[in-house]
Amino acid sequence: MKSKRWIVWAVAVIAVVVLVLVARNRIHFSWQTFWQQLQQADWKKFAIGIAMIYLAYVCRSVRWALFLKPVKRVGPLETLGSQVIGFTGVALFGRLADLVRPYLIARRVQLSVGSQVAVYTVERMFDMGSMALIFAITLLLAPDRNSLPHHDLLERVAVVSLLVTVGLAVFAALVRASGGVVAGAVERSLGVISKRFAHSVAEKIRAFRDGLNTLSSFKDFALALGISLLMWGMITFAYLETTRAFVASPQLAGMTLARCMLLMAASMGGSIVQLPVVGWFTQIGVTTVTMQKLFGVAPEPALGAGAMLLVVTFMCIIPVGLVWARFEHISLKKIAEESEHAKEPEASGQPAVVKT
Repeated sequence: MKSKRWIVWAVAVIAVVVLVLVARNRIHFSWQTFWQQLQQADWKKFAIGIAMIYLAYVCRSVRWALFLKPVKRVGPLETLGSQVIGFTGVALFGRLADLVRPYLIARRVQLSVGSQVAVYTVERMFDMGSMALIFAITLLLAPDRNSLPHHDLLERVAVVSLLVTVGLAVFAALVRASGGVVAGAVERSLGVISKRFAHSVAEKIRAFRDGLNTLSSFKDFALALGISLLMWGMITFAYLETTRAFVASPQLAGMTLARCMLLMAASMGGSIVQLPVVGWFTQIGVTTVTMQKLFGVAPEPALGAGAMLLVVTFMCIIPVGLVWARFEHISLKKIAEESEHAKEPEASGQPAVVKT
């Protein structure tokens, strides 16, 4: 398993190096202009963006406490440390550390790791649904939507996003009501192709059902949705303020909400497969190219904005997370490795233990 990761990591490094060499020969870039863009930027807007991201972590903690309410009452900020440390792990070690948060929360609230992985699954559903809803509504109703590149295609994408969101909600309601039946039907249908794959999908549906069971009423569902929309609104505002901070670039200083949606979509697409360290540069590259190709931003401010977007929306949590982990005597590297096998001890009847 580790050897495969090293191969993927090595291929990614080579790809980034090749892209840099190709770009250097094809794009006229002035480092002096790049530094001038950063110096002239409105750093207060960067600070506002970071504040929005920090508040979004608070929202995540409050929402997780809401998910836990049917099984255990916890304070709204009780899981905040686990959220911060978990996202620090993702920033440093990539998506391989995604399960650090449910692993840490399971220990903190003294519940099974499997139950918190189920909550994590539902959390992702709310994240996807909320972001898709904001994306679709913005692109369909924004005053400047007709000025967007490929606006006809984007409107169709927005409509599809709305339909997918509605479909996801219907599927969630179906799984919430009859998750076992749905999992069994899916397993039988996909079993014709591959029994192993069918079983895996069915187990994920059952885990999804277990997570949905944490929402005991429509009131809780509405509250979780409201928190999710508020959180993603803060994240969107952080993107908007970070790009508008580059006052020397007319395209960035005048960034609109609709254009920001496209930038966010590109940024999130670039972070789906997040490798350690290398993922930082791929994400910067994706956002930089998006700003250049779609909005006509010059290479220097585009690179500056791409780098600052990574810092503000993704890496700003690292110093806080490292300090918090230090105070709680948690080794991020060890816990990232152990969280990958977090559910294995439970399968054998042994309690999961986090080494510190």
